Amino acid sequence: MSRTTVTVGLDGSPESRAAADWAAREAKLRGLPLKLVNVWEPAPEPLAQAPLLGPETHQHWTEHIPREAADGVRAAHPEVDVLIEQVTGRPAEVLADAARDGELLVLGSRGLSGVGGFIVGSVGLAVVAHAERPVVLVRAEGDTSGTDVGVPPSRPVVLGLDTRAPDDTLIGFAFEAALLHGTSLRVVHGWDAPPYIGHGMAPDFELDAQIAAEQDAVLTEVLRPWKQKFPDLEVVSDSLSGKAADHLVDASHEASLVVVGRRIRRSPLGAHIGPVAHAVLHHATAPVAVVPHD
Repeated sequence: MSRTTVTVGLDGSPESRAAADWAAREAKLRGLPLKLVNVWEPAPEPLAQAPLLGPETHQHWTEHIPREAADGVRAAHPEVDVLIEQVTGRPAEVLADAARDGELLVLGSRGLSGVGGFIVGSVGLAVVAHAERPVVLVRAEGDTSGTDVGVPPSRPVVLGLDTRAPDDTLIGFAFEAALLHGTSLRVVHGWDAPPYIGHGMAPDFELDAQIAAEQDAVLTEVLRPWKQKFPDLEVVSDSLSGKAADHLVDASHEASLVVVGRRIRRSPLGAHIGPVAHAVLHHATAPVAVVPHD
């Protein structure tokens, strides 16, 4: 099924407005309409009777906020067709469902004041864990890191890649994103150092060099068909010893977008966001795209 929109979750917060602005520019690049999804979660019956949560507040949240946001997006991006969808329900469930019919879903996330990184709320994490289409988390403007929603497009797209199980959906998303944004692609692969490092033993430099060469060769081979498919795209690959999450967080400081994968798990039990994606979501200083795959 063809994907028809770029969708953004809107709740009236500065974070969601930053997400809407990022999503509008993405919609323009992709030649797609932008759909603003506003979710109203009804208050429990006793609270719903309180004056401050009565009909007037309900009308404000369901009419004024999305209309105001849509007007702002249309003024800033007149070439983008903006749609509004208002839904009642649990935000995480509604947004995960809304992601199914879109090219990607964009959500806002607060940046840590004075420190690089995201504050990812429970709704954002739940959507990332269950959405079956790519989800992008965007920080609010005004963050002190200098890598907020307005990052320079010349910065590369960064892809975190596990060469033990490379997935075409994830790799293809990153290559296409770099091409779409008119920038380069940096592929980061982290591999485990020899166990002697953790046991206080003397390093074996020859073994280290051999492992590094082997890991680099594997990464080169995985990327070979993709470089052939995208011959005009500048691709830089880094095979680095150490934790992949740490390398990706470091790379995010000079990235326009960080792309990581999430394996789809049908079971309701167990973790639905891997440790690398989880760490990157919380500590990266650029927008993060989480791409689900089998």
